[in-house]
This record gives sequence, structure tokens and C-alpha cells, in this order.
Amino acid sequence: MAEGTDTAKAGARGNGDEVTAVRAFNRFYTKEIGLLGRGFMGTPYTLTEARIIWEIGRTRGAAEVADIRRTLELDPGYLSRILAGFARRGLVVRERSREDGRRQVVRLSGSGRAAFRSFDRRSSAELGELLDRHTEVERQSLVEAMGEIRAILGDPERERRHELRGPEPGDHGWVLERHAAVYSQERRWGEAFEAYCGQVIVDFLSRDDRGRERCWIAELDGVRCGSIYCTRRTEDVAQVRLLLVDPWARGCGAGAALADACVEFAREAGYRQIMLFTNSSLTSARRIYEALGFEFRAEQPEDIFEGGDSVGQEFWLSL
Repeated sequence: MAEGTDTAKAGARGNGDEVTAVRAFNRFYTKEIGLLGRGFMGTPYTLTEARIIWEIGRTRGAAEVADIRRTLELDPGYLSRILAGFARRGLVVRERSREDGRRQVVRLSGSGRAAFRSFDRRSSAELGELLDRHTEVERQSLVEAMGEIRAILGDPERERRHELRGPEPGDHGWVLERHAAVYSQERRWGEAFEAYCGQVIVDFLSRDDRGRERCWIAELDGVRCGSIYCTRRTEDVAQVRLLLVDPWARGCGAGAALADACVEFAREAGYRQIMLFTNSSLTSARRIYEALGFEFRAEQPEDIFEGGDSVGQEFWLSL
């Protein structure tokens, strides 16, 4: 069976325990990266001032004031006062845009560029020291968790770039964990479904038939977000297994990319057909398959889908 990519309905407003957990993380993190002192990273600038300088510096030393205000969501009067203070201290120069005289541009002076470089060096050095205290596995887990936080909370600056790669140590366990967790929450599928997914993975690893079977892991901005397996059903028929895109990453195109890679591999491996089992409730997955030319052939109840009135469905594609 190939699992789908439907988005679950939004949950209820965060409960007390969730709010408490987020607040506790905020208190820990602001202390851990040194945001509670009088100045940002030992400089004479507040966090807001340092961020404004950084926003100007990262755009080659010049930025429109309206863009800074929109990016940082600052009050116009508050931003204007900070920029006026920067101008008095010789950090920036304010001028009218050459393209539109109604818009104001702010540029870093030599002193402003020096402050920007100082922030950049200090930030990299201090965070490097923080990360060096942890193992490679811990660092990777931290980066993945931070990527998920940015994605779930809707950070507009995240790149949203997805890539496919082969499995690495730990990835098959991750695939099982995500299938069990996601579909338990979204569909209430329980132990029977988890056992099914586990058996698919065990069989794939046991056969170790790399010429005719393959697994792909999708990453979004460097964070694992999805999976798919192409397995051998018969000598002439391949089967799509365990397609999943994590809820936070849906809509980026990873699901379609995974399915396309699976079909292309099956064709190159010499199969004449490729088929899959899915569930009638996974309409987004069905759209992905139909876009590739899969045709519905049959459906029947499946014990692994506990609860609800959905049924298993079978789709086929000639290669």
C-alpha cells in the first residue's frame, strides 16, 4: 500500500500544557543563546537594533525602510526612531530611492558594515561553540527539529527546497515511526497498520535487491519530510510502498517528486507494470497517482485500516 499526503484538519486551540511547554522552551532558548544580557552578544546594541543592522547588511548594505518594517513587523515610528539613532551614530545613511522618490533607502556606512561583520562573526563563533559540545547525531536532530519549528510556524524566509536521496542509517526506523504517528493521529489507524508498515520495511531490507528495489527519502530545506519504496511484486510488476509526506511539509511538491522517482526507477529496472494499494480516504495521494497515469482497478475492505468506512484501493500503471 502507498500512503497518502492529505492534510489533517486543524486542531483545537493550544491547550495549557502546550502553551506551558512553548513558554518553557522560549525561556531556555533565549538564555542559552545569550539574549538576556544588556546588549546583543556583548555589543552595545539591543537585539532589535542588531537585527535591523543585519537585515540591511544581508542585502548588500542597503535596504528599503518599508521592506525592513514589513520583514520584522515593526511599528513605523519605532523603526524610524532607531534609524534616526543609527544615523546620529554614523552607522547608516538615509536617502530616497532612485527608482521611486517616495520610498526611503537606508545604507550601512563603514562603521555600520563593521558592526554587521562583527555580529556575523560572533554569532557563528558562539553557536559553533554551542554545537561543538554535542555529537553529530545530536546536532542533526537539533537542525531537523529547528527546521520543523520554522515550517510549522510558517517562517516566510525558509527556502522550501525539496530534494530526494537514498536511505541512510536510521532512515527506515524514521519511516516506520512517522507512518505510525501520522496515521494514528490523522486516521486513527493503530497497531495493525504499524505492523504492516514494519513488515514492508523488514522485507525490503531482507531482500536487499538494489537492482530492482529502491527507497527514497525526501528532504525539505535539509530536513527529512517524506518517503517512498519501490518493491518487486513479481518479475514483471513493481509495487509502490509507504509513500508519506509529513504534515508540516505538505504542499511543497515532495509527494509528486517521490512518486515520479518511483515510477521512473520501475521503468528503468525493466518492469512492465507498477501497482499500489492505497486508502479511499487519501484523496490527495490519489491525485498524485492519477497525474502519473495510474488507473483505479479494484477496492475492498482491509483489516489494517481500523475504524471508519474507508476501504483499500488498487491502482495500476503500464510502463
